[in-house]
Amino acid sequence: MNLQKIDIDKHRDVIISFRRDSFKVSFGTDQDFDEDEYVRWVQNQSALFPDGFILLMEQGVPIGQLELTVKDYEDSKIGYVNLYYLIPERRGSGLGNKLHQYSLQFFRTHGVSEYHLRVSPSNHQALGFYRRNGMTVLKRELDGKVLRMMGRVEDGL
Repeated sequence: MNLQKIDIDKHRDVIISFRRDSFKVSFGTDQDFDEDEYVRWVQNQSALFPDGFILLMEQGVPIGQLELTVKDYEDSKIGYVNLYYLIPERRGSGLGNKLHQYSLQFFRTHGVSEYHLRVSPSNHQALGFYRRNGMTVLKRELDGKVLRMMGRVEDGL
């Protein structure tokens, strides 16, 4: 297993497929997913945080993806996990921990001690993973469609 920075030209179809699947898992549909908007967003954000847009590779085949950024939230700088993703057949295999450890190191490198993400309340597997890694629910957002969760970088050591 190795981690590789996303190259939009090379990995466009893969990241679209992974993000589309994440919509289906989280919301039951990908009808609100806009490929072109997503690719533009990844291009912009990966230019700012090239070490935050990563594919997990196994024997040259992408099996997971991370999207990590730093943003302002209520007068503080926080880390933000835009996407933790593993292909369905690798979920629950322990590989999420490898992505999580990379995330914590990214946040340390960028000088933030707190990180957030949003998750669908119906995504029980993801909620369990986040809770096992010390994250707690801060609040519901988007009319209850997602939960904002928070973790501390030092909790994941």
